Amino acid sequence: MDAAAPHRLRIAIAGAVQGVGFRPFVYRLAREAGLSGSVCNSGAGVLIEAEGAASALNRFLDRLAAEAPVNAVVTDRQVVRLQARFTHGFTVAPSAADGPCSAVIMADLATCAACRDELRDLTDRRHRYPFTTCVACGPRYSVIAALPYDRARTTLNRFPLCPACAAEYADPGSRRFHAESICCPACGPQLALWDADGSVRATREAALASAVAALRAGRIVAVKGLGGFQLLVDARNDTAVRALRTRKHRPRKPFALMVADLDVAIGLAEVAAAERAALTSAAAPIVLLAPRPEAAQVLAQAVAPGAPCLGIMLPTTPLHHLLLRELGFPVVATSGNHAGAPILADEHAALRGLAGVADLLLVHDRPIAHAVDDSVVRVIAGEVTVLRRARGYAPLPLAWPAVDAPLLALGGQQKNAVASGFAGRIFLGPHGGDLDGAAARDAFVRAAESLPALHRLQPARVACDRHPDYASTRHADTLGLPVVRVPHHLAHALSGMVDRGLDGPMLAVAWDGTGYGGDGTIWGGEFLAIDPPRWRRAAHLLPFRLPGGEAAAREPRRAALGVLHALHGAAAAEMTGLPPVAAFTQAERRVLATMLARGVAAPLASSAGRLFDAVAALLDLCQRASFEGEAAMAVEAAAAGAEAAALPAPMVSGERPLVVDWRPTLAALLAARAAGVPVGALAAGAPERRRPGGRPDRLRRRPVDRGERLMCLAVPGQVLAIAGDDPLTRSARVAFGGIVKQVALAFAPEARVGDYVLVHAGVAIAVLDAEEAARTLACLATLEEEAE
Repeated sequence: MDAAAPHRLRIAIAGAVQGVGFRPFVYRLAREAGLSGSVCNSGAGVLIEAEGAASALNRFLDRLAAEAPVNAVVTDRQVVRLQARFTHGFTVAPSAADGPCSAVIMADLATCAACRDELRDLTDRRHRYPFTTCVACGPRYSVIAALPYDRARTTLNRFPLCPACAAEYADPGSRRFHAESICCPACGPQLALWDADGSVRATREAALASAVAALRAGRIVAVKGLGGFQLLVDARNDTAVRALRTRKHRPRKPFALMVADLDVAIGLAEVAAAERAALTSAAAPIVLLAPRPEAAQVLAQAVAPGAPCLGIMLPTTPLHHLLLRELGFPVVATSGNHAGAPILADEHAALRGLAGVADLLLVHDRPIAHAVDDSVVRVIAGEVTVLRRARGYAPLPLAWPAVDAPLLALGGQQKNAVASGFAGRIFLGPHGGDLDGAAARDAFVRAAESLPALHRLQPARVACDRHPDYASTRHADTLGLPVVRVPHHLAHALSGMVDRGLDGPMLAVAWDGTGYGGDGTIWGGEFLAIDPPRWRRAAHLLPFRLPGGEAAAREPRRAALGVLHALHGAAAAEMTGLPPVAAFTQAERRVLATMLARGVAAPLASSAGRLFDAVAALLDLCQRASFEGEAAMAVEAAAAGAEAAALPAPMVSGERPLVVDWRPTLAALLAARAAGVPVGALAAGAPERRRPGGRPDRLRRRPVDRGERLMCLAVPGQVLAIAGDDPLTRSARVAFGGIVKQVALAFAPEARVGDYVLVHAGVAIAVLDAEEAARTLACLATLEEEAE
């Protein structure tokens, strides 16, 4: 083949390549390489035809991979050789909207540095324009109506480009070359400030100035953001923040904060490298951070009462940048809705839905096609973990090869999110909230229709939770499709596998509040052995009764009474010296005692979440919860900075499945509380160990540096004998010096007589060789010396 002769390639690129400036990038590379041809958006991604010398094409392909735009993610590239056409010039062609539609819908992107510079530039025509965007930032999913991503298929199609913007759009040298969200003060969306009755108080720059003045005066302003309304108030003004709590019916749940820049965030909270990267990323989520002591001097006490973390985000749009720069102080930025209702995205709906909540509404005339709340993340073990997947992340896909025929998944009753899957990918929609109210259920139905429709899909099956009374399950039964009913905690485990790209076999630990068990009990503290498509319940927390059932989720004192009943039987209701028992009247205690004794309206639950609730109530940290997770957060906050008290680890016993018995731990906690051990120490409680003399001691929580980092989380012992054939129920007699204990082998099934095993909480968790066992024992001795 003549290397100098022209060749032509068709290059199909899949992934997050629409809405990130990929076509302008390809255009510039092709022009620089002297290639002819075209690039366009397609239903599957980006399609390129490039013609030129073989050497030029090879360099072009290398640069495509090495120099892609920062927000682009290429998941597949297919190259087909075509017959040369001897064409001239390279163009950006109209999008190919026919055929399959599997393209990735780009998530919304926070304002880039170049657009922020324009906001501040007095000479720029977009100076202080609240809707400035380019190929690298701005609305994407929140404005798209259909794929491929072109202006005509977004809600910006109602804003024809002015001559100046049209020139930029067509100029290969402009960073707005083929930027579909391009606009300016002459042709783009505009601001207006409405009174609570809908009358227009001001427009454009005057609307912004009046909103700033209102926030300075302690008023509550509803701001139409990228994916919906946010309620803003001065985060320093305790009276104003408390007023927002009262009006929104949100008594204690922490509010998120928006601050002007990273320096302000660092002044309020501890910001490590991974947290800094998350704050400043294009997703710009709310990041949960440990507060600095100085935060209490700046922020109103009502912002996050008793919470262990502050939720902080940076401005996400030019409008937010302008507001925060003018204000010069942090603001509460919480979802524009009543507690339990979905976020509002339309200004007229917000006028009705936020009546009595917001004093003023700062609105604009760019329609929002898909409501998207703010995402929430937390850095755990050095990695960003998404706790609420919404703006900036949704609906970006997750890879899962097992998904083939189009599937619609409808999620659960709480923290609902809809997903559609096909061709080895799962497109997870944004967080939709709980489905307890009519408005939330209506929004859920719209999401279940719109997400597959964006890819022009007709689902072949629908997946839902096995719980028969969930709104999402009932909706599944109305669709006329084959229904796959998935056990609640298996869904938790499988979603974790998808998120981490794991395919099993594996042991999954699924702990949450409550879920339908299918065996007459409520699950929530599960160890699941999974080898797709098979799975089994390998172990679980010891069940205890929840008097009142669902009411226990709102009243930790009920969970505590159930725990006490598991420990002390009928005597639990008379233990009025304990805070959760004293929190009930005598008449209430009699009724609850009867419920527990007879098992009436008091289902058995293995729930780890309710066990956390019980601890919070026993330590008198939370008797009634105003929001989900409040009790556990109170335990975390109490534990922060405390020296952990020694508590015995749970016992593991029983036959298939194994049962993790927490009663020794809780009994010891109660005894320590009665002995005057501080609440913080008990909240931070760590497993005890025993010294050679038999006296209990606590393993230190940090490794001791003796040339190398060592961490002992368990004790080594030698296997003397093994009983049982089933890998999940086999046990062993293990010698720890002069002590012999019976130990479960479910997590170390390969152990043999004579092996050393590492044992934690009555379970062998790993097989060691003699050298590893000796080193672990040496580490224990070192920790012993440190404890002295």
